[in-house]
Amino acid sequence: MSDVAGAYDPHAYEPFAVTVDLAVFTVRDAALHVLLIRRGREPYAGAWALPGGFVLPRESAETAARRELAEETGLSAEVVAALRLDQLRTYSEPDRDPRMRVVSVAFTALVPDLPEPAAGGGGDADRARWVPVGEVTGPASGAGFGLAFDHGQILADARSRVGSKLEYSCLATAFCPPQFTLGELQTVYETVWDTVLDRPNFRRKVLATPGFVEAVPGAARLTGGRGKPAALYRPGPATTLHPPLLRPSEGPAR
Repeated sequence: MSDVAGAYDPHAYEPFAVTVDLAVFTVRDAALHVLLIRRGREPYAGAWALPGGFVLPRESAETAARRELAEETGLSAEVVAALRLDQLRTYSEPDRDPRMRVVSVAFTALVPDLPEPAAGGGGDADRARWVPVGEVTGPASGAGFGLAFDHGQILADARSRVGSKLEYSCLATAFCPPQFTLGELQTVYETVWDTVLDRPNFRRKVLATPGFVEAVPGAARLTGGRGKPAALYRPGPATTLHPPLLRPSEGPAR
């Protein structure tokens, strides 16, 4: 082992940095929101970006992701520690960062009930906020919510990933009230998937999926229409969906 180490010359390779980026989503006011920070430093000073930063020499990528998220958004250590982060992919195009060669490990999460963020006084951020995904305009342009670096691509990839997560897990019920109508559950899927679903077909699939939801005996809620009150449901014991509730391959966009 020592002979191998002695034969290795680290100066023979050009150094590069490793960073982390986080695409954290939630549903607010029937719209999918993503957590963004406004950069307070160059490059892209004043532009919006996903939270993230450099991995320190003695920490893992996930540890760095949680540290940067807390520093740049002001979310408490308890909130950040409790997040379920899924590794999305690695972004390694040579010119993705104007400072130097930077490889980024991206993480994503879809989480209910996260508090309002505030720039935490650390890292590169001078502001943090939840932004409707539909208002993110593309590359940084000095106006609106254009994203710095290649964060627009990371956001698009992350949105696809969380959409897939709703196909195979029961996560959608976490964004509903403790007792909810199937219409409220459908709104969560339509919001994340950015599509309009056929109501009878959605209802049939949900009720045919074992353990997804349970009816609340005798409970109903008026939903604003002229029909009879809608039945109420609560989350069932399942954590994964068998069969999965797949997104329609084609359909009207919202």
